[in-house]
Amino acid sequence: MTKRKINVLDYSSEILKALSKGILLTVKGEEKVNTMAISWGALGIEWNKLLFTAYIRENRYTKAILDRTLDFTINIPLDKMDSKVFSISGTKSGRDIDKIKEANLTLVDSEIVSSPAIKELPITLECKVLYKQKQVLENLPDDIVKRDYPQDVDGTAVGANRDPHTAYYAEIVAAYIIEE
Repeated sequence: MTKRKINVLDYSSEILKALSKGILLTVKGEEKVNTMAISWGALGIEWNKLLFTAYIRENRYTKAILDRTLDFTINIPLDKMDSKVFSISGTKSGRDIDKIKEANLTLVDSEIVSSPAIKELPITLECKVLYKQKQVLENLPDDIVKRDYPQDVDGTAVGANRDPHTAYYAEIVAAYIIEE
């Protein structure tokens, strides 16, 4: 297995198209590796660095791990993501199951960060958190709050719920495609 280095900007269109359909964010905790499906994120430049910004709700198991490790990988399929992988990683909690095992995913050691890559989603961005900021719902338009943060939906609910997101601004420190 090899890792072919890529220029993230050359793949920005593929990354953003995949993100809109759902990709995986993976973190390595003290006890286990956890992954979650995300479809909100941003690719950009700030502080003269290429960044991936991930948005994670307050009540997510992944957030608890990420707040300790401050690194993650973004894992993107070359083609369409297996619907089983997306279903498991997007609707189940890593508190309750081992999502890596349930989704039959293969972990690959990263080059720089502690969180691993995933062989089945070979486009990999290794990310180190530089800054994080909890979103302030009062600063958002009412229609967005009503749609994406309904206050009558418990924070453990999948999808829209009352919990705000924390934005994790992370430098992309390595980018590659895992090849056989």
